[in-house]
Amino acid sequence: MHSASANNTALNNAAEPQSLHISGGPNAILRLEGLLAAGVGIAVFSYSGMSWWLFAALILLPDISMLGYLAGRKWGAAFYNLGHSYLSVGALYAGLLAANSDLATPLASIWLTHIGIDRALGYGLKYSRGFAFTHLGQAKVPGAANAR
Repeated sequence: MHSASANNTALNNAAEPQSLHISGGPNAILRLEGLLAAGVGIAVFSYSGMSWWLFAALILLPDISMLGYLAGRKWGAAFYNLGHSYLSVGALYAGLLAANSDLATPLASIWLTHIGIDRALGYGLKYSRGFAFTHLGQAKVPGAANAR
């Protein structure tokens, strides 16, 4: 007979692959896609007419989602992924367009740039196993142990 704790562990592990290492061509393509997204975000922002001070002030704002890790790895991964998903950027953009906001393009392009830079550097969407475990492989996190 399985305990509830054993069942929860099995369910959590089933959602994550045993090997989180992506290498070679697929990793290079995913990182280049991030670089492309960052370039598009910068280009779109440059055409928005907004001040580059706004860009500088907000470029790191999506990292506030890392505060979710204060509630544990599961919540941390969920909040981080919400703040670092292209789907969230699209939802923000659509919502601001629907509200007829002049900030739709600049804010979405800043967020797109942030995510693209993160992906190009190897910081992908997180697994609940820990901050370093991403869909791009195990990220090297400064000041943290990256043991497999």
